[in-house]
Amino acid sequence: MQLPEAKQKFIDTWGKLASEWGINRTMAQVHALLLITPEALTTEQVMEELSISRGNANMTLRDLIGWGLIEKQLKPGERKEYFFADKDIWNIARQVAKERRKRELEPLLKVLGELEQVKGDKNDPDFKTFNKSVTDINKMSKNADRALDTMLKAEESWFWGSIFKMFK
Repeated sequence: MQLPEAKQKFIDTWGKLASEWGINRTMAQVHALLLITPEALTTEQVMEELSISRGNANMTLRDLIGWGLIEKQLKPGERKEYFFADKDIWNIARQVAKERRKRELEPLLKVLGELEQVKGDKNDPDFKTFNKSVTDINKMSKNADRALDTMLKAEESWFWGSIFKMFK
């Protein structure tokens, strides 16, 4: 396999994987392109490489900046904006975890906290089942939140060393 074909395969695979996790496929493909490109790219270069429209490219690049996965760069004497992705996979993993926590886990924890306050007859099977399910999901979600907090604060070598020790 030659490099151009390998790059396209990586971009396609990254996009497919991300869409399985609920992330927009084009967003993942643009991120993948910027990951494997040594220099920052312009919007036009992203459009050309991925055959996407200007509107789609602009919206996707804005979203990636919002997620903290890419940064905009300006070159002296040029009006064009350039976009560059951090190549450190640990930084990327932590940033994605932080954003998913903010967008998904924190709202879930808030709702579960409210639902744990529901009053009812402790002998009612419906109430007991509801209360147990909400309490169990809340406990698991809080554990996931603590694990994410540890990951976000940890150095990569310590984190993976700790994880691998659990499986010995």
